[in-house]
Amino acid sequence: TITEVYDYLRLLYARVGTPRCPDHGTPLAAQTVSQMVDATLALDAEHRYMLLAPVIRERKGEHVQVFEQLRAQGLVRARVNGEVLELDETPKLALRIKHTIEAVIDRFRPREDLQQRLAESFETALRLGDGLALVVDMDDASASPQLFSSRYSCPVCDYALPELEPRLFSFNAPMGACPSCDGLGVNQYFDPARVVTHPELSLAAGAIRGWDRRNHYYYQLIASLAQHYGFDLDMAWNALPDTVREVVLNGSGKEQISFTYITESGSRSQRKHRFEGIVPNIERRYRETDSPAVREELAKFISNRPCPDCHGQRLNRSARNVFIGESNLPTLTALPIDAANRFFSELKLDGWRGEIASRIVKEIHERLRFLVDVGLDYLTLDRQADSLSGGEAQRIRLASQIGAGLVGVMYVLDEPSIGLHQRDNERLLGTLTRLRDLGNTVIVVEHDEDAIRHADHVVDIGPGAGVHGGEVVAQGKLDDIIACPRSITGQYFSGQRSITIPQRRPPSDAWLRLSGVQGNNLKNVELSIPVGLFTCITGVSGSGKSTLINDTLHPLAATALNGASTQQAAPYRAIEGLEQFDKVVDIDQAPIGRTPRSNPATYTGLFTPLRELFAQVPEARARGYTAGRFSFNVKGGRCEACQGDGL
Repeated sequence: TITEVYDYLRLLYARVGTPRCPDHGTPLAAQTVSQMVDATLALDAEHRYMLLAPVIRERKGEHVQVFEQLRAQGLVRARVNGEVLELDETPKLALRIKHTIEAVIDRFRPREDLQQRLAESFETALRLGDGLALVVDMDDASASPQLFSSRYSCPVCDYALPELEPRLFSFNAPMGACPSCDGLGVNQYFDPARVVTHPELSLAAGAIRGWDRRNHYYYQLIASLAQHYGFDLDMAWNALPDTVREVVLNGSGKEQISFTYITESGSRSQRKHRFEGIVPNIERRYRETDSPAVREELAKFISNRPCPDCHGQRLNRSARNVFIGESNLPTLTALPIDAANRFFSELKLDGWRGEIASRIVKEIHERLRFLVDVGLDYLTLDRQADSLSGGEAQRIRLASQIGAGLVGVMYVLDEPSIGLHQRDNERLLGTLTRLRDLGNTVIVVEHDEDAIRHADHVVDIGPGAGVHGGEVVAQGKLDDIIACPRSITGQYFSGQRSITIPQRRPPSDAWLRLSGVQGNNLKNVELSIPVGLFTCITGVSGSGKSTLINDTLHPLAATALNGASTQQAAPYRAIEGLEQFDKVVDIDQAPIGRTPRSNPATYTGLFTPLRELFAQVPEARARGYTAGRFSFNVKGGRCEACQGDGL
């Protein structure tokens, strides 16, 4: 969708796709009246034919009103269950047997002078037959009847499809989205694996956060449940019988249980009712709460699973059953970009389909080629945007800009090389050069050596940072930067300054080992990391670095060492060596602090001793100020005009 490839794919399938019946796989074809007449006139002129309108198809009943309506419209005959009868002589039909009734609209031998008459007859047949008409050979009983349809409908069943249009193939439009998942491809549910945060602990010790001894109300419910079903609250969750775990998580159903409630004053009361279950309890609280904080906390227990109806393909049944060749749209978008590119290179469509498809395929081909050129040939077209690495997302946006073919545009990029492998950096610079060659101005804020060397014009800001910077030290070609004695950048390029390689430590005897990792594109990876050393995980963009470390190792370590309850690791087989660590810290690029008022001083804890220091000065002590008085987060210390925001 980012590169607009999907818009062209929707247009292509709407214009040249062949719809099929989801149940029978039969191709559905819609025809105009003139096409039906032409096909009928091409039949054997020596034979007699009947034009029928299917009024009732395989439906139980006597259908007395149907015969009356046909007579009222001036029709004389009908074919009932394969037998042609006069409408005045139709027998009484059995009530509980399925019948097929087809009105006889016309009988004829094909001749050119019948064109107008046949057109009128077909219009009548289509009106009575709900878009269907049947031509039957009266002289050859073995000949198959010829079915005509003015809409996309199955000749075997009643399945019909509205006119094909691009929005039918959009998972963002009600017409195309899967009704079960609203086009998301997944259904959200409260995951028992996330609810049971520590399955190795007992219910009393905190296997399920919020339902242990520290929460008096909920623990009373669990204790009454244990007494009723006879299980031990101090037994590890993993060791409890499946039936007990099912009741605890999903409730007791219709079974009434006697619950003992102890108030704060110590008085006891008993009530008998069904146990709701922890998962339904969380679902209800999530649904009913008005508190954003509570909703955010409960959302940590939500997981996604593929939609059972569309199987993650996001489109409804009608859209999924339109084909070009043997590929429907979800199958095509699931291909890697290089495979999709080959598909369109080899695509051959005949006749009017080929004429219509040629320009659309050309646009698709160009955009796919741009994605291949920037090194994204391994991605699938349906890859979720939020699962892309930073480098992949940026190159997709760049490819879409090249595909737009704009001229005279100023493109501004802020450190596009950040996080890129050297191979990907080379492709990125090639893409930027291509944007320039189209007739655009490309401005890059960058300190990557290759980017600076590729630039036609370099502007060096400095010479230092903060109060020591803010000047244009030098500008021009790279040689001009090197020649400027004040340019620190130039000193590194000239070799006057360099980054020295630090001394390496000897190999460690202790190891952290992770095996059988299979998230995203990882293929049963085995990882060994020495303890106490500086380890670098490298590889080209999209190779699986983030999946291996951020999506697998960190969630596992955070759960085991920090007690994190809602982080879910990618699929893996085993991990060894975590006992050698006290905790894990993830230093990412997320904004610091919990509120917009946070700053480096509050985040690092420096602000606390500063406030305490100011609270100790004589004037503050004379006024009775505490450290809290010097906080911009609480009343009394903050500016009330801006609530401590400063603006």
